[in-house]
Amino acid sequence: MKKAKNNQPENEATELRDQEMEATAETTTGETAESSGTEDKVAELNDKYLRLYSEFDNYRRRTARERLDLMKSAAADLLSELLPVADDFDRTVSSIETSEKKEIDALLEGVKLVQHKFINTLQKQGLTAFDAMEQPFDPDVHEAITKIPAPTPELKGKVVDVIEKGYMLNDRVLRYAKVVVGE
Repeated sequence: MKKAKNNQPENEATELRDQEMEATAETTTGETAESSGTEDKVAELNDKYLRLYSEFDNYRRRTARERLDLMKSAAADLLSELLPVADDFDRTVSSIETSEKKEIDALLEGVKLVQHKFINTLQKQGLTAFDAMEQPFDPDVHEAITKIPAPTPELKGKVVDVIEKGYMLNDRVLRYAKVVVGE
């Protein structure tokens, strides 16, 4: 029986050791679960932060681009209003050139000078006229007023006459050219 009494403290010591190991294992597992949850939360917050930063960066770039576009086309309304004046200059010069009076030469010279100065001012603002005569009809830059039989077979589907010139402002169509198309 002595042996049984001796085994009893050993069994108790073994049981205590086993209980301590189980408690240590549970604590370690709990800490691992907590740190895993914390890492997941950190990863989720980091992902949200990166997405928010990217959205803000895209917003900043878009607004800067829109601001530049607005600055480039800010004068578009004014220039649109001035285009009929440029057309009147063109018609006046054409009318004076066809007249036969010699006194009109001085007047023609003055009108041409004003027209040239006016056109240069518009060009400084980014306005350019584009040539449409005998070009293939393009609905992106031309507005067909009417169609007529083509005087020659080469002019089929091309611009035969220009009623009003087309203008571009910084590579964008400001006014479509009003044209007559040959068919």
